[in-house]
Amino acid sequence: MIFVTLGTNDKSFKRLLDEIENQIELGNIKDKVIVQSGYTKYESKKMKIIDLMPINEFNKNIEQCDILITHGGVGTILDGLKKEKKIIAFPRLSKYQEHVNDHQVEIINEFYNSGFILTGKIEDVSKIIEESKKFIPKKYKSNNNKFNKLISDTIDSF
Repeated sequence: MIFVTLGTNDKSFKRLLDEIENQIELGNIKDKVIVQSGYTKYESKKMKIIDLMPINEFNKNIEQCDILITHGGVGTILDGLKKEKKIIAFPRLSKYQEHVNDHQVEIINEFYNSGFILTGKIEDVSKIIEESKKFIPKKYKSNNNKFNKLISDTIDSF
């Protein structure tokens, strides 16, 4: 199963869903596709579309998916990495009025260049899905304990 999540940004990311729908129609994507579309209004007979799902359902879909396709939201990317999922991320771009700036390009490039996720052009989504079948993502290791200790030590020093 492929889980697609577009985040909760108030701008549409229809461009990604159009291409996934197109690749399903062409027979290039054969997996079941579930989408949390957020504020992107979209109707499809090929994908299960849910605007906003409860967090337990969202987490269940991440746990059960084979591939997580997402926007450049750090929270969703980290959720997928913590569950050791294969992640394909596409940035929302300001030139399409999908976001106010292009910071998601930088976020995705950092995760990609570090070996955690896959990315590319939206029109290549079916090729990237195929590539993901051989992709072994780098294991994510949180620095929260180190960060918490640093804060605690700083507070204790006062």
